[in-house]
Amino acid sequence: MATKKIIIKNPIPPADNILKRVTEQLNTSLTSLKVQLGEKKFKKRIKKAAKKLVAGIKKIPLKKAVTKSKKTIPVKKKAAKPTLKK
Repeated sequence: MATKKIIIKNPIPPADNILKRVTEQLNTSLTSLKVQLGEKKFKKRIKKAAKKLVAGIKKIPLKKAVTKSKKTIPVKKKAAKPTLKK
């Protein structure tokens, strides 16, 4: 049998990659603006806009999911009543 490797993708990319992703998306979506402004001005404005968009995102590493185990409460035994001997 062949073993399969399961790759889990993080829903939120690390903070370093976020800036790169935003600049790429802005470049692809605003191509018509690139023609009007020129290459140099366009790059500067995209860089500034990407920084402002990413500024609010916190750079906290993702936490691993912790499974909580259920606490078991021990059952207390009732004290036996002493019997009277005759």
